Amino acid sequence: MKTKLIAEGGINHNGDIELAKQLIDVAVIAKCDYIKWQKRNPDICVPPQQKNKLKSTPWGEMTYLEYKKKIEFGKTEYEQIFQYCAKRIECFASVWDIDSVDFMSHYTSIAKIPSALITDLELCNYSRKKFDTLIISTGMSTEQEIIACVQSCNPDVIMHTNSAYPSPVDELNLRYINYLQSKWPKAEIGYSGHEYGLTTTFTAVALGAKWVERHITLDRTMWGSDHLASVEPQGLIKLTKGILDIEKAMGNLGPRLVLESEKHKKIALRTS
Repeated sequence: MKTKLIAEGGINHNGDIELAKQLIDVAVIAKCDYIKWQKRNPDICVPPQQKNKLKSTPWGEMTYLEYKKKIEFGKTEYEQIFQYCAKRIECFASVWDIDSVDFMSHYTSIAKIPSALITDLELCNYSRKKFDTLIISTGMSTEQEIIACVQSCNPDVIMHTNSAYPSPVDELNLRYINYLQSKWPKAEIGYSGHEYGLTTTFTAVALGAKWVERHITLDRTMWGSDHLASVEPQGLIKLTKGILDIEKAMGNLGPRLVLESEKHKKIALRTS
C-alpha cells in the first residue's frame, strides 16, 4: 500500500495497558503502517481553569487533572507498548509539550504536532530537532497560522483535518488537500479524519492524500471523548482494503489504451 495508514489509538486505551495492546492487535490485523498515541504532561497541558473542575468518570468523580493523570501512560506502560509493537507495527505519538517530546524521542524517530498546538512554535521547532519525521495537523487553524508553522519547522507531512469530533461532512473541505499539495510541494500531504463512515476518507486518498489517519476503538459506545468518532475493527479492515483498491484503480495519466480485460470483448463486439 503506497498510502501510509495511521491507526490513532490516542487516549482510547482509557489508561488500560491491556486495552492498548488490543488496539495494537487490531492495527496489526488491519495491516496499518503505524499506531499512534497521545503523550502529555497533564500538569503542563491542562489549563489552570480546568484543573480543579470535577469530572464524572468510570472510576468515580475526580478533578479533571486527576482524570488526565489517571489515563496518561508513563515509562512503564510505554516500554510495554513498544515491546509489544516490536517487529509488528511502528509506534509513535502526538506530543503535547516539550517534556513529552523528550520522553518520546527515547523510543521513536517520528512524532506529530496536534492541531491544537501548531501555534506553539517553540514546541514545533524543538520537535523538529528531536525527530527525523515530523507530522503536523492543520485543524482549527487559520491559513496564516499554518504558514507560520510550516515555515518554522518544515514538517515532512502536513495533514488536513477538521477538528470536530465527529466532523460534519459538509465542513470537511477535502479540496484543501489539493491546495496544500500545490502550496507545499516539498511536503507529503495527508488527511486525518474524525467523521462518521469511511467514504470521505476514501475520497481523500483519491484526491492524493499520501498519509491517512483515523482514530480506532474496539467499540464506539465505550466511555471516553474520542470513541464515538473512531473506527471499529471491521471498519479499519475495510479502510485498508478500500485504500488498496483505490490505489490499484487510479491508473496513469495519458491517452486511452485498450486494457487487457477489454480485449476479448473487443473481438466479440467490434465489427470493424
